[in-house]
Amino acid sequence: MSDSSRETAEGAGWGEAERGAYRRLMPGHVEKLFWFNPRTMWAARNGVLASWFGDPTGRTRGRWVAQRAAAGAAADKVIRRAEADRFSFMVIGDTGEGDDSQYAVVPGFLKASQDTDFAVIASDVIYPVGATDDYGSKFFRPYQDYPAPIYAIPGNHDWYEDLGAFMRVFCEDAPPLPPEPKPRPLSRAWWRTLLWHRPSPADEQLLAEARKLRPTPEQHAVQPGPYWAIDAGPVRIVGIDTGLLGTVDAEQGAWLREVSQGPRPKILVTGSPLYVDGEHHPCPIEGGGTVDDIVRDPAHHYVAAIGGDIHNYQRYPVDVAGRTIQYVVAGGGGAFMHATHTIPRVSMANVTEDDFRCYPLRGDSLAFYSRLYGRRLRLPRFFTLTAEEATAVIAERLGIKPSRTPGPDTRVTRRTRLVASLLGAGGRPDRTSRFRLPVKKIYTQLFSPGSATYTPPFFKCFLRLDVSPEAVRLRCFAATGNRTQELDPPVEDEITIPLT
Repeated sequence: MSDSSRETAEGAGWGEAERGAYRRLMPGHVEKLFWFNPRTMWAARNGVLASWFGDPTGRTRGRWVAQRAAAGAAADKVIRRAEADRFSFMVIGDTGEGDDSQYAVVPGFLKASQDTDFAVIASDVIYPVGATDDYGSKFFRPYQDYPAPIYAIPGNHDWYEDLGAFMRVFCEDAPPLPPEPKPRPLSRAWWRTLLWHRPSPADEQLLAEARKLRPTPEQHAVQPGPYWAIDAGPVRIVGIDTGLLGTVDAEQGAWLREVSQGPRPKILVTGSPLYVDGEHHPCPIEGGGTVDDIVRDPAHHYVAAIGGDIHNYQRYPVDVAGRTIQYVVAGGGGAFMHATHTIPRVSMANVTEDDFRCYPLRGDSLAFYSRLYGRRLRLPRFFTLTAEEATAVIAERLGIKPSRTPGPDTRVTRRTRLVASLLGAGGRPDRTSRFRLPVKKIYTQLFSPGSATYTPPFFKCFLRLDVSPEAVRLRCFAATGNRTQELDPPVEDEITIPLT
């Protein structure tokens, strides 16, 4: 097995490396996605409108669910599969940019997923707005050689066109919803409707050609709606839809409470992680309570909660009344990388820094962003930190042991400290930075780059879960875009989760 990033800098993808063969899988022309392009930002405006004028996601979701029920979908929304007591499945999150950052994951994903029974996409199947015409190059083409079904839960980007394309692809070609009555003039709903981004007309021939890339019955997945449960072997996998703003409507909340009953061990898959970046986000349910209340209830027997939306890997083993629930972020499947070096030293919910895991390592994240902004600002000699320098300054700022031992000549200088601060590097919870600006928030929301700037290492990742009656073995695999990690995807994290 090849080295991981925890073992060597080469395992992280640094140094002289041969680019992988993933580009052979890509279409001849790839339209680069620039996130700060005004046209892209305007097309993705619905999330902002929902926060200003009220979020219609819950009502729209209810209409989709009612339509699927009228078409004969299972009332309990449970997909009952025939897996034996031992089976395996993949989880990959935030996949659909359609450029190098997505396709670089595919060779390793196909290699690590051999003999798995199905896969689950956890959030944001298609960027930037979940359009029907993007499914060919951003879903059907990259995963055409995965032989098993792929289920999905939508992310906020899939909702930017009211989920119509998602429902067509994953829910038996669900027809468009009929138009709703017009709201009262000058009301908040009226302004929202006036400004709302609506789906573009789909190219039906393009979609028909795309479907031919995953044509076999074994590859076909049929879902009862945007949220669902899968009974497979000894576990139940529960997928919830958190819409545009990371919340759950009352109808879905009632279903979640019902489907969570019973002694069968459960794994939650959600578009919004419950623990992320050293913070707890329990996910409110309309009408009261939270998703995490349901996960923590010992009567429900959840053993893990896996969320997308954030484009990296994180794991928090949280002790809940004497039992451990693994809270995982798994959104590194095919979009630009959200920084991990902005995560402060972890000390929350009985989880310490020694318990916490992330990929990329904070030092690699800082080195990557320093190189990126050195190029962008044309100040490479000042901004660019080596992986060793970045690792050393992160260890100093957080008061932790270096994730990889730096070389004997590595020094933390005033320049490396200044660059780390300018790029939002996290710190210790018992220390106050001299920089009083909300650096982390500004950095993660404004300065995360679009993938058009990317060259390897990409620091992408995906999960494989191997289930037995006794335990779930969860592994996080890396995809850097380099040939070495493409041929032999390194395991960046592994945990065995007991079921009994």
